[in-house]
Amino acid sequence: MAVQHEILKKYWGFDLFRPKQEEIVIAILNGQDTLALLPTGGGKSVCFQVPALCMDGICIVVSPLMALMHDQVANLKKRGINAHTVNSSLSAKETDRILDNCVYGDVKFLYVSPERLRNELFLERFKKMKVSMIAVDEAHCISQWGYDFRPEYLMIAEIRTLKPDIPVLALTASATPAVVADIQDKLKFKTHHVVGTSFARKNLSYNVSLQEDKEKKLVEICKKMKGCGIIYCGTRLRTREIAELINKNKISALYYHAGLSIADRDSAFKKWMRNEYRIICATNAFGMGIDKPDVRFVLHADVPAQPEAYFQEAGRAGRDGDQAWAVLLWNESDIAKIHKQIEAKYPPKEFIKKVYKNIGNYLQLPPGAGFEMSYEFDLGKFCQNFELKPLETTSAMKILELSGYLSMNDVSFMPSRIYIRANRQDLYSFQVTNPMMDGLVKVLLRMYGGLFEQYVAIRENDIATNSKIQVAQVIERLRKMKELGILDYEQHTETPKLTMLTGRQHEDNLVIPVEVYENRLRTDKERAMAMERYITKSRCRSVQLLEYFGEKFPEPCGQCDICRENKKNGLSPEEYEALTKSVMEIALRGSISIEQLPSVLPAFNKEHLIEFVRWKIDRGELVLTDKLSIALPGMENE
Repeated sequence: MAVQHEILKKYWGFDLFRPKQEEIVIAILNGQDTLALLPTGGGKSVCFQVPALCMDGICIVVSPLMALMHDQVANLKKRGINAHTVNSSLSAKETDRILDNCVYGDVKFLYVSPERLRNELFLERFKKMKVSMIAVDEAHCISQWGYDFRPEYLMIAEIRTLKPDIPVLALTASATPAVVADIQDKLKFKTHHVVGTSFARKNLSYNVSLQEDKEKKLVEICKKMKGCGIIYCGTRLRTREIAELINKNKISALYYHAGLSIADRDSAFKKWMRNEYRIICATNAFGMGIDKPDVRFVLHADVPAQPEAYFQEAGRAGRDGDQAWAVLLWNESDIAKIHKQIEAKYPPKEFIKKVYKNIGNYLQLPPGAGFEMSYEFDLGKFCQNFELKPLETTSAMKILELSGYLSMNDVSFMPSRIYIRANRQDLYSFQVTNPMMDGLVKVLLRMYGGLFEQYVAIRENDIATNSKIQVAQVIERLRKMKELGILDYEQHTETPKLTMLTGRQHEDNLVIPVEVYENRLRTDKERAMAMERYITKSRCRSVQLLEYFGEKFPEPCGQCDICRENKKNGLSPEEYEALTKSVMEIALRGSISIEQLPSVLPAFNKEHLIEFVRWKIDRGELVLTDKLSIALPGMENE
């Protein structure tokens, strides 16, 4: 048995790899830079975790998703694999300790947020580490043509120069041809090498429905569908409103968005995962890292701004391989809303500079101060203090982040952590001289292992129960021991953290690069147009998505709303394409009526032809002129 099969069986319990996984693993074991294109749920993490366990040294995993990093580290530790994460939510002491363990210990995986790559402490320790490979998750973030460009990702090419012989595995679930080429160039691949499967989902039926009353249709679909589902909504308020509507119709539903407390989010997620509730109504904050295979349907109550987001969200249905449905509801107002959202993402540059200045004042930073320092940052309070609109301010901060001045991280998922700084003899002496603390120390040592070697996640509630004292007393005593230098205690917080990536600059000296502002604005508008075409064009939905992601000559799926309509009209995919081309050419002339069509297009079945044109008119893709001739929309008066 090959070593990669032994590792797969030992840690994951599988006898065989999924399609393309082993090809990717072998390429990395052979030292070949590789870009893996696998759809959502395609098992990307196994592609770097297996080869890393086959090789000596540590695997560096670069990921922009802190919650996902935290979950993957936790899952690896459950399998008995030593893994850690370094990101801006950690204190300098925690980071230092973890990096020490990576140099001198037996750590196999270090998950790193991209902004850490420019940190001098990380770079110095990286030079000393025995690195087996670098894995780049969400690799489309390195490309300015990608839908979630992160400038910090460009640092990966820089750290490659420090260890030029180790292979890089880049992974993404959505990339257009331009992004595929750009990823390999930006990561300095020695030779271009792409391994991937088709993004086609044979068990997933894509559907688009024009609805003036979306809420009524959502209820109708939820009643008709079996099993559990997700309803994606454009705003936090809408998640709650739709969940309430679904519940009123005697279908169990709850809602999820980033504005909820971590406890409420965790509760909603777990109840839905356990099938206690059939439906979860969520913003796009819900999805990354979710591994629920039996989702039977994904509904979109609002239209996403780009095909990449829609493809990933819809793709969370049917990951078990059984039949599933993705349904997008839209009306004319959605199209205008998409374009307004894009404009809101790019506030005036003067406003962006004003927000930067206010951040410096809010954090009380003198000029040049704050470099690589992290601060708790309450966005609501900040906006209130400086009379700023939250949506515009969030957009401005995103552009400042893309420009390399700061980063914002939601650390609410990070548990409290402790690390005992004192050696065992000094700790014993402390217990003897501080009898009030003795019981708490004994409980800590009994409940948690490794406290002398590394930072360990703790739960104050559990400690209080075992110590038979109040939670507030546990927190107070842990803080006291921190003050005395006995241990380090990093308490859980619900407040996001803002990290200054440079010292505070004068706002007039800020440089907002063209690729961050003008180029991204143009690309976002192009994506919105692609999304609009997907909604309004009567071609196979799967074909449209696959072509967008660069697949050549994809086959019609036969199960989307367009393909089903064609079957009902007695049209094969080839006939449909030919008929569409012929009718559209005639519509350009604007001088032929429906009744005249059969004589002009005698090669087509008369009934099929007339039914097809009426369907196009119902969909708004053709119109009738005053003279009852068929024409393209907007051309009826020409």
